[in-house]
Amino acid sequence: MKTDILIIGGGVIGAAIAHRLSKYNLDITLVEKESDICMGASKANSSMVHDGYNVDAHKLKGKLVLEANPYFEQLCSDLHVQYVKDAGSIVVGFNDDDLKVMKEQLENGNKNGIKGLKIVGKDELLELEPYLNPEAKFGLLNPNTGLINPFELTMAMAENAVINGAKVLLNTEVKNIIISDKKVEAVETSQGVVEAKVVINAAGLYADKIAAMVEDIDFEIKPRKGQYFLYDKKWGYLVKHVIYSAPSKVSKGMIILPTTEGNILGGSNATVIDDKDDLSTTYEGFQEIYVNTISHMFPDLPRMGDVVTTFSGLRAASTSEDFIIECAKTVKGFINVAGIQSPGLSSSPAIARMVEDLVRGLNYDLNFTERKNYRKDRPEPVILKDLSYEERSELIKKNPDYGTIICRCETVSKGEIIDAIHRPIPATNLDAVKRRSRAGMGRCQGGFCSPRVLDILSKELKVSPLNITKKGKGSYILITKTKEPTLKMGGEGCEKIKL
Repeated sequence: MKTDILIIGGGVIGAAIAHRLSKYNLDITLVEKESDICMGASKANSSMVHDGYNVDAHKLKGKLVLEANPYFEQLCSDLHVQYVKDAGSIVVGFNDDDLKVMKEQLENGNKNGIKGLKIVGKDELLELEPYLNPEAKFGLLNPNTGLINPFELTMAMAENAVINGAKVLLNTEVKNIIISDKKVEAVETSQGVVEAKVVINAAGLYADKIAAMVEDIDFEIKPRKGQYFLYDKKWGYLVKHVIYSAPSKVSKGMIILPTTEGNILGGSNATVIDDKDDLSTTYEGFQEIYVNTISHMFPDLPRMGDVVTTFSGLRAASTSEDFIIECAKTVKGFINVAGIQSPGLSSSPAIARMVEDLVRGLNYDLNFTERKNYRKDRPEPVILKDLSYEERSELIKKNPDYGTIICRCETVSKGEIIDAIHRPIPATNLDAVKRRSRAGMGRCQGGFCSPRVLDILSKELKVSPLNITKKGKGSYILITKTKEPTLKMGGEGCEKIKL
């Protein structure tokens, strides 16, 4: 297989780069080692679009988030992605030390050209957030903080790239980079060799491993684990803005925020670890988050009870503590996009533009004329629960599958699940369906709908229910058909007899 540009990594950065480059007459291929896109650091994102009020504008990550913010509204409109542009955020303070930090952030935000920042006193703070701990004394209000679903954004950009001719190869792990005469020739993957003129390393947590296949490197990716609480929608009324605790040296501060879907998200701490696959959660970690932040800010929120799920994510922090976006130093045709931690999602449109400039700067024989049939959108997903009664009725008349509710918690229909299975990047397992349609994301966490989703997947993909997985390789749901159990007779290797 041959391609012009091979992108390694299907997170928000890989998807943004594919989306950006697919507008040109280029052959684009994106490879992802997992069974779906957005399976690494991007999927456990805190859902915010930062405007850059609290960044160091002299760092690359500060420069890029400031550049990217003006593009978000149009990008989300084009791709039919829900984006709450003016959700707003408040850094909450309880003492003079907190106030000092807020004044520093206010001054920094003004230097960065951010409008509307102000420090509010107790009365205005409690008017903005009536259920906040009444011991809070002041807050730094930023009206510009946005909210987004990070998977939806990543999926939308990747789908748009596919619609415009890009190829997305899932379950495709990079094994080696083939180099000849100090120039990239091809990439050896678990699915075969792909010849490429340019290789872009957007491998997230594993970007250092991929970069080291090409040359000696001077950086390392150190995972930084953060754990989260997700509350039932019954608590959605409690929090109006993105709420920050006072920031620390390794974090902008823990957060409590209303998601675009109506839940409350709380977290995360920041623990440097060595294992890039360690997504475990700990009692100690959740106790720290709940005691120090959640119960301190909003005493009405319970410790568990109405917590729908808990989870952790890993931030791909580099030892330089800044984005690394540059061509390889000794090998031509290889570009590193590494160390993309917060505000990576918020910076993604500007990162993609910067990568385009680097590709152009290689002066290769690449066709950067814009596609004549370029589409800037994607098929708009049907979200039944967001439709009016009249709109639902019309939709169900055309397709009765939209009238069969499969996930009761989130009001997801059979039609929406079938749509998810046949999107430009298909859902082929339970978690992939969940991320696209929210079937299984409700209070029962799939207890009711999972068997029904499994049955739909089996029929639509025309495979045995025994081959359907939860999240890809090895995560099978079923072991055998209960109506056809078998009994082994005799020793090893003998025949099975149906009971």
